[in-house]
Amino acid sequence: MHAQNQESKTLALFDFDGTLYLHDSFTGFIFHALRKRHIVKRGMQILPWIQAYYLNFYPAHRMRPKLYASMFKNSDAGEILQLAQDYAQQLIFKLNPKLLKQLKQHQQLGHEVVLVSASLDLYLKPVCSYLNIDLICSEVEIKAGKLTGFYQTPDCSNTQKKIRILEKYNLDNYAEIYAYGNSKEDIEMLSLAQQSYFEGQDQQLPKINISAHSMPY
Repeated sequence: MHAQNQESKTLALFDFDGTLYLHDSFTGFIFHALRKRHIVKRGMQILPWIQAYYLNFYPAHRMRPKLYASMFKNSDAGEILQLAQDYAQQLIFKLNPKLLKQLKQHQQLGHEVVLVSASLDLYLKPVCSYLNIDLICSEVEIKAGKLTGFYQTPDCSNTQKKIRILEKYNLDNYAEIYAYGNSKEDIEMLSLAQQSYFEGQDQQLPKINISAHSMPY
């Protein structure tokens, strides 16, 4: 009986920026949490890297930690966490309706749903708490009430998405895996799924398999 229940499980993996949320939540949080003068001053310090990023000479998975460190190092953690909570409330009301409906259908069928994102746990934790889903993402370091400017984990993109998923879930326990993404940073995650969807490229969402085994008990 235990083995049968294991085989009937379904996992649904959702990217956030550009997929479940159609915009750039990382940059949005910088402008939500920090004063424009601070952003300009800190941005000027890493301007060569910003320019290289926009010219496609510097990859996003390296740019995000550098940008985070520049903007948030030594910030008061309590203040930023409160701002992140407020920001999360805004994000919840701006989610992609099509993907949100798909996510809720997975939930209604008793599937395990996970948000897998390179964006920050600061605001994604409250988003996932509201949606009642699991979270794998880039996690930041807090020490002595301050944001250190460092990540606790590697930037959760590309191969790291696949690594983090495999660390947390034994995929042999799932009869069916769905994955939803929108960029090359999601390809490794999408490769884990039998049913995948690429936002902006695929015309139709995967049809969710509704079977007796999928129904919650």
